[in-house]
Amino acid sequence: MAVPDVAIRAKRKLTNRLIAAHEAARLRPHMTDDMLLIVGDGDLIQGADAVVAAFAGQFADAAFVAYVRTTQTVEIADDGLRAAETGRWVGSWKGGIEMSGVYMAAWRAIHGQWFLERELYVTLQH
Repeated sequence: MAVPDVAIRAKRKLTNRLIAAHEAARLRPHMTDDMLLIVGDGDLIQGADAVVAAFAGQFADAAFVAYVRTTQTVEIADDGLRAAETGRWVGSWKGGIEMSGVYMAAWRAIHGQWFLERELYVTLQH
């Protein structure tokens, strides 16, 4: 397994933990400023600060538990500066409510560190 693959998988696990802990502000350092997020219903959130604010809004919902994203594949670009991650996601709320689907993420390497620059989530079950 390539080192970038390991780093991206580790970052995904870390961001899962931050979401489970409802720590929106701590997600910010893992994103590029121009982060774009297409959420499960198709809405677009533009910019890392807006993405963090959206997470903070979800965390304010007392019923929200977590989103868990499980990496299935990571493919590194030939130049080693970008990567594509695919996987499955599950969102959970108190009372046994769940949503789930697939996701794709684009990562960018900057000064040897990997940052999320794009994410697309598709809700398939709810």
